[in-house]
Amino acid sequence: MKKTFLLIAFLLFNIASFAQSADEKAVADAVEKIRVAIIGAKEADLMKLTSPKLTYGHSNGLMEDQAAFIRALVSEESKFTKIDLSEQTITVSGDVAMVRHKLIGDTHNKGKDPAPVRLGVFMVWQKVKGQWILIGRQAFKLV
Repeated sequence: MKKTFLLIAFLLFNIASFAQSADEKAVADAVEKIRVAIIGAKEADLMKLTSPKLTYGHSNGLMEDQAAFIRALVSEESKFTKIDLSEQTITVSGDVAMVRHKLIGDTHNKGKDPAPVRLGVFMVWQKVKGQWILIGRQAFKLV
């Protein structure tokens, strides 16, 4: 009986670990999709990957909702030409995931010269109807 209990407990622990890993992978995939969508300024993809209640904070203090975030990218007011992410960590708790990473990239915003960016980024994702969507993002300048 004791061995059976231990076996069941072991199996349940492994199933829970696998589920967590599957969610972490799904969040990592969503982060990659939004990275590509930001560079490509693809409105439809950005809409699918973000919440209507999105709060998007830039390193200069500017805060945008979903409409302003997407409008700035599509109009090239805010344009990333390259985004590389590193040192990414993902923590999943139920239907919420927190993501931290470093973003090193290049921008060429409308009316401005191309410029490099070095940012720390904190994102909050929520699982809605089986899909991970971005609900919050805050960036800060790396020194």
